[in-house]
Amino acid sequence: MDLGIAGKWALVCAASKGLGKGCATALAAEGVHVVITARGAEALEATAAELRARFPAAQVRTVAGDITTEAGRAAALAACPQVDILVNNAGGPPAGDFRDWSRETWIAALEANMLTPIELIKATVDAMAERSFGRIVNITSAAVRMPYDGLGLSNGARAGLTGFVAGLARQPRLASRNVTINNLLPGPFDTERLRSNTAANADRAGRSFEEAWASRREANPTRRYGHPDEFGAMCAFLCSAHAGYVTAQNVLMDGGAFPGTM
Repeated sequence: MDLGIAGKWALVCAASKGLGKGCATALAAEGVHVVITARGAEALEATAAELRARFPAAQVRTVAGDITTEAGRAAALAACPQVDILVNNAGGPPAGDFRDWSRETWIAALEANMLTPIELIKATVDAMAERSFGRIVNITSAAVRMPYDGLGLSNGARAGLTGFVAGLARQPRLASRNVTINNLLPGPFDTERLRSNTAANADRAGRSFEEAWASRREANPTRRYGHPDEFGAMCAFLCSAHAGYVTAQNVLMDGGAFPGTM
């Protein structure tokens, strides 16, 4: 299927690895020009080189920096001639007991996983409406539907973003002008972050990484982990010309782990 977005410009945050890289890859495969950001310059440039080699029709620009800072956001936006597609993404805050978290810890989580996406949306959404095309996808978490014990910082910050998007995406001045805003909610995907979290949890529980990794895999109805390319394909569809009637939605990708009906 031709997604009808070749030649558009996309800003994809935290795209050097994992789910962000999966999204950038899927968009570049469709001929979308991408500006990719990440804090680690080496991994970012490696990803850019891979994308340029695989998809020569797509321009690939890199901005190394922290997207959760004002300077990082300004640099990323300046590198993109126009933002037709915005994929918001940032690493999740640490696990722990809420009794141990200071106000500063909460503010850092909110800055990364709620306020940064809102700032980037604010910087781009009106121009999208003027051009009568815009696609915004926020990578949040399955925790929005089924909060995880010990991940209160993530549960709270991402739920706040979800509530904000639910109101904004339904504004007629955006929805009627072909601007959509949706959230993608990943469950367990085979990423470096999930592996490191699993290793830390296994260590605390006195288990081996292999045991913990296999146990979580077998607990999923699919008996496997998701692949970032699958996540990227869903992101690309939500960004496509065919998805103009899909907005204000929370698209769960967790292999059927969420036990609810709706």
